[in-house]
Amino acid sequence: MTDDIPGGARDTARTPWAGGLARRLRGWGGVAGMAVACALTASLTLLPLSHGTGTGTAEPASPGTTGPGSTAAVAAKADECSDPEASLQPSAADGPAIAAIKQRGKLIIGVDQNSYRWGYRTADGKLEGFDIDLARAIAEDILGDPEAVIFRAIPTNQRIAALDNGTVDLVVRTMTINCARIKQVAFSTAYFQTGQQVLAPRESPITGYDKSLADRRVCSAEGSTAYEALAKQSFGAVFQDEDDGGPGDRDRLTVSNQLDCLVRLQLGEVDAVVTDAALAAGQAAQDPAVELKGGKPFTTEYYGVAARLGKDDLVRRVNKVLVDYRNGPWMTAYTKWLQADLPGISGPPAPKYRNN
Repeated sequence: MTDDIPGGARDTARTPWAGGLARRLRGWGGVAGMAVACALTASLTLLPLSHGTGTGTAEPASPGTTGPGSTAAVAAKADECSDPEASLQPSAADGPAIAAIKQRGKLIIGVDQNSYRWGYRTADGKLEGFDIDLARAIAEDILGDPEAVIFRAIPTNQRIAALDNGTVDLVVRTMTINCARIKQVAFSTAYFQTGQQVLAPRESPITGYDKSLADRRVCSAEGSTAYEALAKQSFGAVFQDEDDGGPGDRDRLTVSNQLDCLVRLQLGEVDAVVTDAALAAGQAAQDPAVELKGGKPFTTEYYGVAARLGKDDLVRRVNKVLVDYRNGPWMTAYTKWLQADLPGISGPPAPKYRNN
């Protein structure tokens, strides 16, 4: 792995600012260069990661996050989805899922290794970030040791599959809770609030998630809520890949890993990216040539820890961990990783529980 940015076609005729952007990014090094180099190589396979301790500095989070509050009991209804963030009541009781993890002696968690300040590799190869801190807290509660965890890097579009096939016990990877996903995986209570936003070069005429996207090439990750948002309202943006059999048609606008969109933006292959504001802020911090557009997110979404359906004892245990984590460690992690680029967040979202 090198610090060079991968080469690729540049449509500078369509976007006159793209060529200058690409030129400024030559020699782009440090953590950002590492992340770009990793982004395209970590695409379709599950990669086992080291589980040594890492250290780091501070950066992005999510605008508009509410502070701590009282929990709300929500009745569970099988035939409708009115409040997908409502999860199982917390419990420290062991069940079959917890017993299997204890017998193994390791908790296996799917994470990102390319999202700056959330889950990313430092220049010396250490895995760090807000999600990584939370993952270690879960391992410590279940197994008594924050190092008793095996991290596996999973692409955005394989988070659910990794749970279904048993490759990981949990996914802690900026995964949005929504009505479609709660039919596929079991979520913890929400641990972070965010929303979708547009990322584009500073010189771009794109102003946000609006008509300025018309005829612009917009990148999003496959299986992401960003793609779902574009499918509902694209404002005339080109966001779906066309496959006419030619080379390079597939996976340019819809990618496996969200950070691949940033690479394509830097190469001038797309005009904008739609992604979680929490992730986009980290990318803007890496690369001063791009910025968040539109002032604030145009959706409200919540991240949760995901487990395979049916592993209720594991979900309840994670919710128990989150009860304690909200009272101190959460703010410590936010201050360390996220506050510098998304300031003003007073605390995590309040948990919501079902009556069962």
